[in-house]
Amino acid sequence: MTSGLCQRIGVPLVGIGGTGYRPPAEFRKMTRSTPAPPSGHPPAIRIFACSTLMAQRSRKSRDAESNPGEKSTETDSKPDSAKGSKPKPEQIKVNPKVFNGDSQIEVDGIQVDLRNRYLAAFLAWLVPGAGHYYQGRHTKGTLFVISILSIWMLGFALGGFHVVYASWYPGDKRWHYFLQAGVGSAALPALVQGNRMRLATDNRGRTRSDYEPLWNGFMAPPHRPVDESEADEVAAWYARRGSGYEMGTWYTMIAGLLNFLVVYDAFGGPLAVPISGRKKRESESSEGSTQDGDASPAFAEGV
Repeated sequence: MTSGLCQRIGVPLVGIGGTGYRPPAEFRKMTRSTPAPPSGHPPAIRIFACSTLMAQRSRKSRDAESNPGEKSTETDSKPDSAKGSKPKPEQIKVNPKVFNGDSQIEVDGIQVDLRNRYLAAFLAWLVPGAGHYYQGRHTKGTLFVISILSIWMLGFALGGFHVVYASWYPGDKRWHYFLQAGVGSAALPALVQGNRMRLATDNRGRTRSDYEPLWNGFMAPPHRPVDESEADEVAAWYARRGSGYEMGTWYTMIAGLLNFLVVYDAFGGPLAVPISGRKKRESESSEGSTQDGDASPAFAEGV
């Protein structure tokens, strides 16, 4: 190996055993008497280059022995990495129909028809679960209408039936209503009562004496003005219900927020990735596919 490297860079094989080593006196004599090679580098520099190249080669060989997984050259890296690397886990692919607005999507091998997405989303906001009934997803529709309306009605009762009303008046800016209105039609009477109160408010910001709310005051805002430093109608509601007024406000707000998720589920459909851990096989027997086809309609109602 040494002789081959030295011959490649033009160092004469002389000295002890052809290794290129010379005693100091002989080496000085050679450098004085031997003319420089055509390349212009004296033999001392060539010997130094040879030893440096040998050291680099030996260092690379030691690194390769200590780290067998690493590759010494770029040409060998690709085939070696293909052999030594572990197979990557199969990535979950989202059905492209979810993004292109198609009403037919496939979830876990089950075909789900979302029909008109926008109409389903509107129905889901108007009455929780109605959009899912429209899509034929009766199990989810029943679950949503019972759970969300139960939470909303419980909060409405805890607050003495006064926690849901629409008002954006100085001293009584009811921002909670924007979240409570998430349940749709159940909170719409508050808009009618709020508009009626607006028309019955004079220039001084006081409710006229001839004002009469509709439906025995159901979802009607309090009489104006509303001031925290005075004993107004809101203070009377707090005094009668105590902490139940605050709890009722939060319950109705949470019900509205939950229905926003229901609206999204009606529009986008169920999660468009495998949810039961089953993987599609490239080749399925006709008997297995027939069984899956029989079981899909029964399960499709719950997605």
